[in-house]
Amino acid sequence: MAGRPAAVLPAGVEPAELPADAIEIGRIADAWGIKGWFKVLPHSASPEALFSSKRWYLLPAEKGAKTFAGTVLLRVREAKEHSGTIVATAQEVDDRSGAEALRGARIFVPRSSFPTASEDEYYWVDLIGLAVVNREGVALGTVKELLSTGPQTVLVIEYEADGKPQERMVPFVSVYVDKVDLPAKTITVDWQPDY
Repeated sequence: MAGRPAAVLPAGVEPAELPADAIEIGRIADAWGIKGWFKVLPHSASPEALFSSKRWYLLPAEKGAKTFAGTVLLRVREAKEHSGTIVATAQEVDDRSGAEALRGARIFVPRSSFPTASEDEYYWVDLIGLAVVNREGVALGTVKELLSTGPQTVLVIEYEADGKPQERMVPFVSVYVDKVDLPAKTITVDWQPDY
């Protein structure tokens, strides 16, 4: 059974060290056009970090064909929205075969290169791991993840009860969330343990 030949990384793509504060923000889906552009699938509905960072660190796909090993640095020329998708081009990629070689690659950028969030706006990655307490000071657990339910985001909070891990969910809206204190690594909510 003949498969596709392994793609060769474009000339100029260089091995790199993944920054300590690197966050995975998307992956490369496929080549787009013949001039080295590629489609990007962001992990966020608001992919500002993809647009603001000009240096993407790529790791090979976790599953499927791996066209390269280790971490490589990609210098992004342009990333933009186009017909409901995101497309990008990089200095090192100038034809379709170069873009195809990146298929499936996971995109990381340093957290330090994210645009500054507005007041009362937070990146999900900054909320994961924060302790959640209610107005009475009762510890409700730690933010394990966030879920987008359409109209609102929900904090998934992990805690232990009777020696077993449990989860509770609190809508991440101002009615229930009193304060997010990133330096203190806490979120104060109007929520009771028995809700």
